[in-house]
Amino acid sequence: MQEAFLFIFTRKITSMLNIVLFGPPGSGKGTQAAKLVEKYQLIHLSTGDIFRTNIKGETELGKLAKSYIDKGQLVPDEVTIGMLQSEADKHTNPAGFIFDGFPRTIQQAEALDKYLNGRNTSITMMLSLEVNEDELRKRLLLRGKDSGRADDQDPAVIQNRIDVYNRDTAPAKEFYTKQNKYKGINGVGAIDDIFQSLCNAIEARVNG
Repeated sequence: MQEAFLFIFTRKITSMLNIVLFGPPGSGKGTQAAKLVEKYQLIHLSTGDIFRTNIKGETELGKLAKSYIDKGQLVPDEVTIGMLQSEADKHTNPAGFIFDGFPRTIQQAEALDKYLNGRNTSITMMLSLEVNEDELRKRLLLRGKDSGRADDQDPAVIQNRIDVYNRDTAPAKEFYTKQNKYKGINGVGAIDDIFQSLCNAIEARVNG
């Protein structure tokens, strides 16, 4: 009996916690991602950061991605997936990953499942910070005023960014909903309260 308990306990603490984190511009996703990384000791994989690092470092994948970007074209899924896998492979024994801004398509989600299966793990859940559009517009305009970011000062640009987010995340949301892994979190309120809601959702999933 003691050996069985030890096996279950050991398996539980060694399993990886892999979270797909989504949230529209202005939802506070960056703040919450940093807090989750600190609490659960996760590796934060942001596709935006990975793109910038590869392009600046002039890696083969970075050069390939830049060739599409310079033409005003979308970077193909296989290039994005290749970059993310290359970055993830740098970490041999992580507690888990937070995937930020990825996956955005069914192909990317399926490729991520396949990659994680190869590491004998899987996505634990998709957490999505949900904030109504009026609140998002207010937050982004305020952020633009404070930071001077041009993309946060033009209402038309802000609306387009929100629309693109809603369009792009719909396939990923549907994919993880079918797997019973999607969880929406109210992103309006105090930062610590929202963080606690995220932690509660994670603990419920892990211990459920």
